[in-house]
Amino acid sequence: MRKYLVFASILVLLVIAVFSFAQNRRGNEEIACKVVGTWRLISIEATRPNGEVVHDWGQNPTGLIIYDSSGRMAVQFMRDPPPTSGSNPLTIEEKNAAFEGYYAYFGTYEFNEKDGTVTHHIQSSMRPYEVGTDYKRFYKLGGNRLTLSTPPMLREGEQRVYRLVWDARSDVWKTMLSREQLSSR
Repeated sequence: MRKYLVFASILVLLVIAVFSFAQNRRGNEEIACKVVGTWRLISIEATRPNGEVVHDWGQNPTGLIIYDSSGRMAVQFMRDPPPTSGSNPLTIEEKNAAFEGYYAYFGTYEFNEKDGTVTHHIQSSMRPYEVGTDYKRFYKLGGNRLTLSTPPMLREGEQRVYRLVWDARSDVWKTMLSREQLSSR
């Protein structure tokens, strides 16, 4: 009788564990389905420890983040105003400004609905020290907006929380290209 109770208890726990795993996985897949596509960058804000909001990347940075259905992602964005160049080849100062004014990486992603996070597993980045690292971001989905927030990060000698807001409208490409660029195609 005692063996039967132990066996039944283990079986019940196993069924609960499998059901919980399946529910969690299904929830994560549902979130991933909602974010598959191309998102246009709306804003990047950094909150300083005193609550002040600063725009390290300018008032209107441009960029895209792409999530595909196979679990791959890519992100890139550029400072506002964008770096300019007056020479070819670039001077050292222009190269530095271009590097500091642009950011990109790609890899795979996983959503965790329970924690409200997405983890980007970086496979390649324009900053070599990031390759092989994982970036966990808190996400919020609302309408056509996706907001990704960082945990506190050390920048310029202080902890800052970055908040990136993305828009998923179907006209992403049109809003990023000027009329002249579109008409020349």
